[in-house]
Amino acid sequence: MAVTSPDADILCTDLVRIFRVVTGSGPDVEVQALQGLNLRIDPGELVAVVGASGSGKSTLLSILSSLDRPTAGVAWVAGHDLLTMKEKERVSFRRHSVGFVWQQTSRNLLPYLSAAENVAAALAVAGTVSGTAARRTRVRELLDLLEVGHCAERTPGEMSGGEQQRTAIAVAIANAPRVLLADEPTGELDDTTSAHVLEALRGVNRELGVTTLIVTHDPGVSEHVARTVQIRDGRTSTEVLRSTRTDEHGAEQHVAEEYAVLDRVGRLQLPDEFVAALDLRDRVRLSLEPDHVQVRPGRGADAPGVATGESEDAS
Repeated sequence: MAVTSPDADILCTDLVRIFRVVTGSGPDVEVQALQGLNLRIDPGELVAVVGASGSGKSTLLSILSSLDRPTAGVAWVAGHDLLTMKEKERVSFRRHSVGFVWQQTSRNLLPYLSAAENVAAALAVAGTVSGTAARRTRVRELLDLLEVGHCAERTPGEMSGGEQQRTAIAVAIANAPRVLLADEPTGELDDTTSAHVLEALRGVNRELGVTTLIVTHDPGVSEHVARTVQIRDGRTSTEVLRSTRTDEHGAEQHVAEEYAVLDRVGRLQLPDEFVAALDLRDRVRLSLEPDHVQVRPGRGADAPGVATGESEDAS
């Protein structure tokens, strides 16, 4: 039976990535960077994936950008099955379906070209705009969209860090991608400049409708996106959904709601602060209530404290 493309722009199901580490002094060691990760991002969404060092977020991005292959599971991006793609399809995928913004400027921009020339080069490689005049117009439109039109004739060395990253975003969307992937795009910037770059990514998402995934260790990024996915130990653990609501007095309220992610076999990861607050260790007690599940410390019938969640498992 033929496998059809999902309607999501990014879909990972039970994604596993195992690395074999050669020790040299004994048996090789297997490291499981992703342990059955699940993630769905629908067309037009702007999502941040946040995790500490070693959580698996860099491995995830390497797979989604087709720079690495998963060991097992399902991974689709922009209608491409990343597990079955051949090399020719991978080249087309990188040229036409996805755009990339990396933390290091050296991976985003050619240092001997101006901002306009960098964008023009990306247009030429993608082949999406024909004709010198049309390309020149498109370059100007993209630089203006990212508010770096004044840098058109400057090389990267003549720009600030924020200008470089906003130019890098212009380069990344020059091929009119369906999905934009950003790896720590603010990792080398100060707080103010980081906010400007994140707002630039949000503007591109809003104006062009390109599905955007930002991978970062900085939890502050979540303030600039409607949905933040936390990765821990190679699996998605929690999600924070942000929305704006109007109360009965007509005033706008910004609401952030945190959810635990339940996998297909009923497992979830409780947030660290919940575990610490109740000193949950080893095992916990569960009780099913009419509309929720209680998770209690499991050290005896008189153990204090109750954590209330919507799950059946705290493993």
